[in-house]
Amino acid sequence: MTRASRGIGKSIALKAAKDGANIVIAAKTAEPHPKLPGTIYTAANEIEAAGGKALPCVVDIRDEKQVLNAVESAVAKFGGIDVVVNNASAISLTGTLATDMKRYDLMNNINARGTFLVSKACIPYLQKSTNPHIVNISPPLNMKPIWFKNHVAYTMAKYGMSMCVLGMAEELKDDKIAVNAVWPNTAIHTAAMDMLSGSESKRFCRKPEIMADAVYALLCKDSQSLTGQFMIDEDILRNEGITDFTNYACDPENKDSLMRDFFLNDDIPNSPHIGDKSSKLSSGETGKIPRIFNAIETNLSSELVNKTGAIYQFNIKGDEAGTWFIDLKNGKGAIGKGEPSQPADATFTMESSNFFAMFSGKLKPAAAFMSGKLNISGNLQKAMKLEKLMNSLKSKL
Repeated sequence: MTRASRGIGKSIALKAAKDGANIVIAAKTAEPHPKLPGTIYTAANEIEAAGGKALPCVVDIRDEKQVLNAVESAVAKFGGIDVVVNNASAISLTGTLATDMKRYDLMNNINARGTFLVSKACIPYLQKSTNPHIVNISPPLNMKPIWFKNHVAYTMAKYGMSMCVLGMAEELKDDKIAVNAVWPNTAIHTAAMDMLSGSESKRFCRKPEIMADAVYALLCKDSQSLTGQFMIDEDILRNEGITDFTNYACDPENKDSLMRDFFLNDDIPNSPHIGDKSSKLSSGETGKIPRIFNAIETNLSSELVNKTGAIYQFNIKGDEAGTWFIDLKNGKGAIGKGEPSQPADATFTMESSNFFAMFSGKLKPAAAFMSGKLNISGNLQKAMKLEKLMNSLKSKL
């Protein structure tokens, strides 16, 4: 199990440990990280407390020698290898110019190369197993430009893990080694998620346990029955008879407002047709975007200003390009076209069609942000306060 010292990897390990599994924790974290909890040794203690046996190995999966040493140690201690879970991954959601080559190499060496290397090193032992599985925590291959344009380097690296599934499943079919991918339907709350999106993101996430339950259910299946598949955690669990996912939500009361995870098809139409695009507004302007700001203006109040205390700027691109602002910091609030007179606390940049979908309730703000449809700069905490105003507009648009 790569990167099992925390997050999804550790959750999978703990799930298997309850059935007495022998688990090799292959991760770099031997000493506590200044921002992220857990080491290979604390994870090993938790695994053994749960009923399993653990072998913590300090492994940088970019280093072939370290990987081979960990595999040899695993075989020496446990007598063989039945399962490989490639969970280790590096992420940087940056565009081409903002991605330095050191970060590019890190992502591709961990995600794509590391997955290939760990799998390759374990295959000779998997060939001797009675029920061998390789599971990559990676997304379905989806060649739509949306998944590349905002973070092409990360997508290339992550899809490299999925391409290992595509190729190895076919290559190893005669060896009866199952090679599959599992990906979450919603964002999963981990320490890394907090670093990427702030602690407020937890409200829109599920616990890592949903991935643990899904992966473990897959590993319990006959390796000859299923290979070369890109599966979603919910779908696996539904096949196991689980239909209520409420308890997996970090905030069960917010279970219907969870973020969709990366790389999954979005069912939101590109140009939702709500109302008449050419309807005349009292401001004299036509179009969906002015209509939104007109509706916002009717909802302004001192109470809303007191609760929010922020100024927002909106850089709209596409068919109805323009700059707008909402002042929810001063007086009874104000809206207008152009930049605000005071610096914005948070600036939103997105296509006009997605902007309308978001304010009309068809596209959740968190999902828009995580999928790259919404770019936010400035104070993310204050940006997320805008959600209540969006909810109040759903019936008016």
